[in-house]
Parts: sequence; C-alpha cells; structure tokens
Amino acid sequence: MCVRIRYMDFETMENQIETSKFIHEKAKQIALARLDLVHKWLEFRRKLNIKIQADYDFVKLHNTTDSHLRQVLGKVSRGSLHRWNAMLDGSEDYEKLLPQYRYSKIDEFRTILTDEEIKIFMGLLLHPNRISIGKAIALTKYKLKEQGQDFIPADATFRRYAKWFKANNYDKWVLARDGEKALSDKVEPYIKRDASLLEVGDILVADGHKLAFQVINPFTGKPCRATLVGFLDWKSTALVGYEIMLEENTQCIASALRNAIINLDMVPKIIYQDNGRAFRAKYFTNDKGFNELGFQGLYSKLGIETVFARPYNARAKVIERFFKEFQEGFEKLMPSYVGSNIANKPAYLMRNEKLHSAWHNDYIPTIEETIKMIDMWLNFKNSQTCPNAPNKTIAEVLEDRKRQNINSDTLDDLMLATEVKTIQRNGVRFLGCDYFNERLYGFKSKVLIKYNLFDLTKIKVFTPKGEYLCTAERVTETHPMAKLLGDIKDYEDYKQKIVRQKQLKKKTVNAVKNYFSTEEIKCLETKMNEEISPLVQTSFKEYSNAVQTVFRNNSQKYEYLIKHDSNNPWIAEFKQTKEYRLLYE
Repeated sequence: MCVRIRYMDFETMENQIETSKFIHEKAKQIALARLDLVHKWLEFRRKLNIKIQADYDFVKLHNTTDSHLRQVLGKVSRGSLHRWNAMLDGSEDYEKLLPQYRYSKIDEFRTILTDEEIKIFMGLLLHPNRISIGKAIALTKYKLKEQGQDFIPADATFRRYAKWFKANNYDKWVLARDGEKALSDKVEPYIKRDASLLEVGDILVADGHKLAFQVINPFTGKPCRATLVGFLDWKSTALVGYEIMLEENTQCIASALRNAIINLDMVPKIIYQDNGRAFRAKYFTNDKGFNELGFQGLYSKLGIETVFARPYNARAKVIERFFKEFQEGFEKLMPSYVGSNIANKPAYLMRNEKLHSAWHNDYIPTIEETIKMIDMWLNFKNSQTCPNAPNKTIAEVLEDRKRQNINSDTLDDLMLATEVKTIQRNGVRFLGCDYFNERLYGFKSKVLIKYNLFDLTKIKVFTPKGEYLCTAERVTETHPMAKLLGDIKDYEDYKQKIVRQKQLKKKTVNAVKNYFSTEEIKCLETKMNEEISPLVQTSFKEYSNAVQTVFRNNSQKYEYLIKHDSNNPWIAEFKQTKEYRLLYE
C-alpha cells in the first residue's frame, strides 16, 4: 500500500521549497550513543590479544548491564559494531551513524489518504457549522462510495489526520470553525500592560453591567433588572464611581463620571471606554454613536481625553474582571438574584420547582437599599490586596492620590436630568416626594430638574432652556399636633412653615398692589389683617401640680396618676383591663 506525505498546506503541493536537512532529536541521540559505544568497544579490544573473544565479551557485557547506552540502544550484536565502525571510516562524524528512519517534519504527515479524500474530508471538517469529526468521516466515506471508489480508508486513518491537522494548524482550525473573534481570543498572542507605571486617577475605565438581580424601579414601583454604569480606576482597580440606570438614559454615563470625580476629588486625565457605537448599542435601542451624544464637549471642558477600545475586545478593558468578581461575590448573594442568562438562573425560577419556590425569599431591594449594599461590598473589595501593588490594599493605593478640591457645582452638566410637566403647589413632585424652594412659588410652567440618585435630599431646577432657577430641598412632613404632643423640634418646624406661608402670601399681595387703586389696596390689607393675625409664640407653661388631662396612651396616664394621684378611681379600672395585664404583670 502506498504511503504518501501530506503537507501542512494540503491544497498546494507543487511549490514546496527544499529546506536544510532535518535531524530528528531521537535519531541524533541514537547516533551519538552509537559513536560512544564504538569508542568503548575499540578501547576494550586494545586491551585483549584475541579480538574475536574481545568482541563477544564486550557485546555480552553491554547487553547484560543497565547503562545509559544500553537504555538508548538496547541490545547490540558484534556485526552491528563492525558495521558502525566501517561507516565511520576513521572519522568522528556522528551523522554517519544516524538511523535511516523516515521521520516526518512538523509541516508534513505520512498518510495513505489521497488528495481528493483529504479535500472532501477537510471541506466538511472546516465548515463554519462545526461538523463533528465522526460525522465528517461518515459523510466523506459515503461520498467516496457514491463516486465508485473501491478502497475506503478506515475511520482511524481519517481521525489521525484530523487530530494532526488540528494540532499543527490550530489557527486555521479556529478561524474556519469559530470565526475571527475566537481566533483573537484563543490563538493570537496578547499584550501585557504594566499598570505600575500609572498613578491613581490617570485613567478611568468605563463600562456597563446588567445587574443579575431585580430592584424596585422608583418610577414605576415594579421589579426590574437595572444596569450599573461604572468607572474603575486602572491603577487601584477600585470602582470609584457608578450610576444605577433604570431606563434608557444616556446621561447615566456622564452622571457616573460625576460621581467618580466627586469621590476621587480629582479630574481624570483619560477616560478609557468601550467603542462609542458599540457602548450605546449594548445598552440603548437607538444606535447613535458616542460622538453623536454631546459627551465629547463635556469631557473636553473638563480637560479629559477620551480613548475607545476596539470593538468586541473585552480583554482590553480591566473592568470586565471587576464585573466578574462583582457577580460572583455580590449579585449571587442577593435574594432577588435571577441570573444573567437562562443557563445560570437559580433553582426557584426553574419549571416545577415548588420546593425552592416555597423556600425562596421574595424580598426585592429598593434603589437606596441597593446603593447601600453595593457600597458595603465595595468596602470589602477595597480591603483586598491590590493586584498592581501587592504590598498594599486597594483602599491604601486609592488614598495615595493628589486631591484637587473639586467643586461639585461645576459638574452640574453631568447630572441626570428629566423633565417635569408642571410645578405643583408644594413644588416639584419627583419619586413620590415634594421638593420646594421659594423661587418656585408662583410658577406653573415646565421645568427641567437634575438629580443624583445617591443624594435625593435635594434637586436642582432649571428652565427648559437650561437657565438655573434654584436648588429645591425635599419637603418634610409635620407633626399633626406639634404644639401639644410634639417636642421643641416639631413645634419649631411647624412655626417656620407657618411663617413661610405668610411671607409668600404677603409677597403676592405686595406684587398685586401695582394693579389696584389706593382704595382697593386698603380694603385688601384690611381683610388680610382680619383673616390672619400674627403668630405669637406662647411661652411654655411651667410645671404645676394640677392633674394632667391629656396623655398619649393609657400606660402614660397610669404612670402619671401613680405618682401624682394614686387614689384616682381610674387606676382600679385600668388594672382590670387586658392591656394592664400585658404591660405590668
């Protein structure tokens, strides 16, 4: 049977170039061992007069010992020694003693497969649908039979060739079957970067991560999977700023950067993020590129250089490693964890898993609770050893930065923004709370508000054209009976709100005076004075021995009467009640 040599490039056979003589390492080892054995044999012969007897004694000695030459050459005969000596012909060239084995080079393979058989077989094996080796063999043999070929090679012959081709042409194998991205991820060499050359705050790496657990959307009140848009400091590997994106809002990227700048107290030199169009397409339905969103001007104003990574090149962004640890160390501990995809969803979401569904805790955190828990986990993460400074923790590396005393008011352009249709009596209604400032009194037009989910105690209000109006603070609720049942703080809060109401009304009256005559103004002032008398703070009465008549509850009344009026008949009646037995027995 004819054995052919198949080259690495099986499609072109005629243009092979002669290369230098190839010596297999094992053949070289055998030749050197033969040379050493011949030298020992000749030296042994010189010591004895009877040469034939010396030959037999040397052969017997070699074949019965466990020397290195015996392990390499095995048993030898007297004729082999004479033949090797004749081949040397007095020289020391070990290549004359090379065994005449036929070794294949790395780019060739000895097989009985013909060119046509290999072409059919590899055409199936390198198909992008990733046909298995066994199925490719079966289809190849079937096609050869259909063509009327008598001799069909065995399955093992095809399988050996496929194994050799994959081992020696792995780049072609991966590109043909898996594509260019797989070639880049599995075959192409990668570049290692030295992060020790950076300083904290030099480069912030930005990317988004779809949370694998549900949170309560404050806008709708329903559970949803939010997106975390984060900025990671490359030097310390700490997440220095992030934003929780509940709906499609490109301003979240800028808001996350604002939080990072405030936390770092410095403006980064470079923002390194995903490809502009890919970053938007990954999290937003609209396909506008980053350069079309207006962020370039905002970044340039702060002196920040923007650098984009190559598309679909996750290994270029160090933040991907952080998100992996975040998912394993934080997200999977959340009771509302639903998994990042169908393959890794928890058991309670599987079909017919009644036991796990009954055991599952249905608690879903709010945005405020989620932020607190993420910050707690970040404290743990920052206590770990920094990979770019093995002798320090992440927090210690982060502290070694040059602060710039950033004024947060200069970063208003980066805040989250939304439009409110109208201003209500109590100001702006946002996320179930009222935000008021005297500047909003009397407005009924549309306004634009800017907010930060990390600090919802106040919002900034702008006109639709972008003119700053005021900073509105969240309106607090008042004690329903502050004077009688509240403390000093409740009463002071109540008084201030009453005074503010009067001041605003007086402001309106003074403004309206310009539209009335003098008689109408006097009439208006008279009615106003009759309706509203000035609020005078009544002095708190000093403690007297008189019996108190108003109490918050029965237990307070009972304890008061025991001290001041122990003979009161109410005490005996209260002792007969169930409430008394629960509290005092």
